[in-house]
Amino acid sequence: MKTILRLFFPAAAALALSAVAFGADTPEAAVGKKININQASAAQIALLPRVGTKAAERIVEYRKAHGSFGQPEELMEVKGVGEKLFGELKPYVSLSGPTTLAAKVRAGSRTGRASGGSGRGSSAKKTASNSVPVGKGR
Repeated sequence: MKTILRLFFPAAAALALSAVAFGADTPEAAVGKKININQASAAQIALLPRVGTKAAERIVEYRKAHGSFGQPEELMEVKGVGEKLFGELKPYVSLSGPTTLAAKVRAGSRTGRASGGSGRGSSAKKTASNSVPVGKGR
């Protein structure tokens, strides 16, 4: 029992430290790391996950044309920002206060895989199941 505990605790501690070190890419790590979309520059907005320089510029242009955002959901009125992207941005968006996000947030790697994904494995299976000609043994 003592041997198991000696092995478990160092492993658990290492896991906890790695979660802290790599936690910046998760929405849970968004606490305190925000972009004020009413004041941020395009460069700062581009730090958001899945937002590039062009989309960030569109957000700033929208803000200039329509005034300050009244609620975060108004981001979905900007071309290229739909419900799915907004869902990823929401933990990082604020309407007031300072911009505290200082580094680019990378989209989580599990995002594409959770819905079945479009990876090589899934398309290969579709091709393989459709490779038998109709009428030949079916």
